[in-house]
Amino acid sequence: GSQVQLEDLAPRIVQHPTNLLVSRGEPATLSCKAEGRPAPAVEWYKDGERVETDREDPRSHRTLLPGGSLFFLRILHGRRGKPDEGVYVCVARNYLGEATSRNASLEVAGE
Repeated sequence: GSQVQLEDLAPRIVQHPTNLLVSRGEPATLSCKAEGRPAPAVEWYKDGERVETDREDPRSHRTLLPGGSLFFLRILHGRRGKPDEGVYVCVARNYLGEATSRNASLEVAGE
């Protein structure tokens, strides 16, 4: 049989996150799915800053799901801080390049 060589592919986003309106304390998921070869690594940025997940901080309330989506155990929101509210993008990278998703805003529903 002839070997079909699979060519490596730069990442592309196949599922973009969409805007979310979430009640405080509720779970939420920002969807992102990327394809590429080798499989791209996904990172999230909020308002331009990298989002830490439980991979960096085991106590984090944010988890990077295997497909690349960002899961919030509960939305944190207080008078002093709104750590989860903002504009998110997902970035997928492999050695051939990177792809950035559309912006998605996460808003916390009014008190």
